[in-house]
Amino acid sequence: MKAAVLEKRGAEGLRVRDFPKPQRQPGEALMRIRAAGVNRVDLYMRDNGVGITHQLPLILGVEGAGEIVEADPDSGLKPGMKAVTYTQFCGRCRYCLAGEQPLCESLRIAGEHRHGFFAEYISLPTRCFIPLPDTTDLVEVAALPSAYLTAWRMLFGKRQLRPDETVLIVGIGSGVAVACLQLARIAGARAIVTSSSDEKIRRALELGASHGINYRTEPVSKSVLALTDGKGVDMVIDSVGEASWGESLRSLRRGGRLVTCGATTGSNPPADLQRVFIRQLEIYGSTGGNLAEFRELIGLYSSGKLRPVIDRRYALDDIDSAFGRLQRGEQFGKLLITIE
Repeated sequence: MKAAVLEKRGAEGLRVRDFPKPQRQPGEALMRIRAAGVNRVDLYMRDNGVGITHQLPLILGVEGAGEIVEADPDSGLKPGMKAVTYTQFCGRCRYCLAGEQPLCESLRIAGEHRHGFFAEYISLPTRCFIPLPDTTDLVEVAALPSAYLTAWRMLFGKRQLRPDETVLIVGIGSGVAVACLQLARIAGARAIVTSSSDEKIRRALELGASHGINYRTEPVSKSVLALTDGKGVDMVIDSVGEASWGESLRSLRRGGRLVTCGATTGSNPPADLQRVFIRQLEIYGSTGGNLAEFRELIGLYSSGKLRPVIDRRYALDDIDSAFGRLQRGEQFGKLLITIE
């Protein structure tokens, strides 16, 4: 089969080439992949990968959707059935039994710990497949497992964003940030966004953001306070890290919360502990979502109330261009690889 295989670190180490097709094992299903999302972690795996247990060569790609080719007769999965995948979890540890699959003690993420979705086929345990209606757009639904599920848990997981609240979304344009904006608006909340691009701010306003702040020309926290009568926002979504952390904390109201799912500019920002305890701020990390949350998200998509924002689609042979656009931060929404 054709696959994008990481053979060594760096852009020159990712090659689209022939690779052995996975052999389905009992308890697994084989899926023909039709679309796969491109994510920041793919860049990390290509260029670094430190801290993630894996071996090279490795097929990259952490999310995807397609059609079932083969499965056990009693699995409920049929050949030709459309499906989207969820992260490989054990189903036996204390976290899985509590319905918190993202914390699974034996979690194996495709494209990180094992071969991923930038390929024509993948084989996974049958519990990792969620069947979809025949009318589902597989390219659109392939955008959901990473960015949109992460956004869902950030907004509605530990402390649910309410319709009467205001959220600040830092760095609009990434798949997660755009997903947060869409979901916040569906929830009825007010959303303020930041970016260094006036064009991205314009597009965010079209999606329903109430205000946009260009952090190159405006002090973010002062602008936020001016927009909230000096009180600050209820929630900040920050996946940028060091470069934005201080302004994010200063933008929160008393008792507000900051949720982070990434650190693209660095993972060691100033803690500002005095602000944290004096204003009684909450800070918590989030990544992915549990299986129940994913089913809720798919239900929202299937109802027609949510349509993922797709920036561009690329053929598998053009994956280097997709990585380049992501690395330059030019995208607004999701980048997808379609696999014919």
